[in-house]
Amino acid sequence: MTTPEQIQDWIEQGLADSNAKVTGDGHHFEALILCADFAGKSSIQRHQMVYAALGDRMKSEIHALSMKTMTAEEMQDR
Repeated sequence: MTTPEQIQDWIEQGLADSNAKVTGDGHHFEALILCADFAGKSSIQRHQMVYAALGDRMKSEIHALSMKTMTAEEMQDR
């Protein structure tokens, strides 16, 4: 069974200079992902970047992933 920690590691390895916090129950996961490379990108483009980082795991190991994607600056503004 996939763990939140595994997903967090995969995201952080696949997105340079990113920081992820992932929670979940083994089937449904929620992620807060901070990455400087998100700057100037739309929400869809950011999600595509995360999906690319996770690769085929989105088809086989991760069944549901809800994401909040932002830069560190956007997080500070909240």
